[in-house]
Amino acid sequence: MEPQDLEILRQFVKDELDGEVQQLDTLSEKPLRLYEAFGATGLANWWLPEESGGRGFSLEDGVEIVNELAYGDAGVAFGLLVSILGSSVVQLYGSDDLKARFLAPMAAGGGFCAALGSEREAGSELNRIETVAARSGNDLVLTGEKFFATNADFADFLLVVAKAADDPDEYLAVVVPRDAPGIEIVKRWDVIGLRASHTYAVRLDDCRVPAANRLPGSGLRLLETGLNASRTLIAATAIGIARRIRDHCMTYAKGKRFRGGTLLDSPVLAQKLGQMEMQIDVMKSHCRRAAREYDEIMAGPDAAKVFSRNGTLKSALTAKVFCGQAGWSIASAGSEMFGGLGYTDELPIGKLLRDMRYVSLVEGGDDVLRELLFSRYVVPVSRRA
Repeated sequence: MEPQDLEILRQFVKDELDGEVQQLDTLSEKPLRLYEAFGATGLANWWLPEESGGRGFSLEDGVEIVNELAYGDAGVAFGLLVSILGSSVVQLYGSDDLKARFLAPMAAGGGFCAALGSEREAGSELNRIETVAARSGNDLVLTGEKFFATNADFADFLLVVAKAADDPDEYLAVVVPRDAPGIEIVKRWDVIGLRASHTYAVRLDDCRVPAANRLPGSGLRLLETGLNASRTLIAATAIGIARRIRDHCMTYAKGKRFRGGTLLDSPVLAQKLGQMEMQIDVMKSHCRRAAREYDEIMAGPDAAKVFSRNGTLKSALTAKVFCGQAGWSIASAGSEMFGGLGYTDELPIGKLLRDMRYVSLVEGGDDVLRELLFSRYVVPVSRRA
């Protein structure tokens, strides 16, 4: 990423997101105008490879981009980043034909994709999913319901994880065009934060696609691979939200009368803001380290094999858990500085508090990821089940 790209990005945030707090915090229609404006910057889907017509930016570049976007609005940032989950899986494991049919148009048009993994009953135990893929001649027929699928309604394609009808221990990852018959949007979720993002419940009713749309390997392992990138960028949204909270606190403190001066003169405030700055710095450093580890693998000749072997990267897990917890600490301390106003919608701090909470909830809650860290990276290899 060149310095001018960062300047273009910051100008987009200033022109399109600054001052739009109330509008972006409503459950309104998808912000197509914002998506189109972002597409006009040339940065949409910035991670897509150059051979597919994309910019080919690294995940470390993505941390910087998402940090800036989330400073403007975390819901918009999430909507723009989460397509990396499905598209990176297609990039790594898809055939040349699938890349040409799905990634190239996505790069050219600034489109979206959605990953359909979660289900109501399965929760975080994806090996309990009930969506089924049955072979029918040269096709696969998908049937089931998916619980949380961000961007699904307006995506160009869906990455669906399902179990094989003839082998309940086999899981498939299948690329499904959004306009394929049998896809029904059940509802859009009324979320309490990130309200500029659009997450849906989706039903698949005998949805038929060519069997060649299946990606090779275990669908669950492929999903793990994609989650490395999206979890790192979700962690990066916490940096942008935290920076915005810090700046709101500074602005408020400058004008708030307190003991003959302003709140900015208070040593208690200085300690709190100093703590915030330290946490923000560590959050950014860790996200960049996680991104560099991912980028090093992607730059290697056998990236797909390495990811299939490693699955979930430790750095991606720890970045997401740490940033969610540190970000929530910053949001909590920030809201307290505003007193009673911190518990109202009068000021942006209430929205920022709600936005921050998502980091510890989506794509694996903190307890789920801590357990994964324990089983994969704490328990000695010889004792692992």
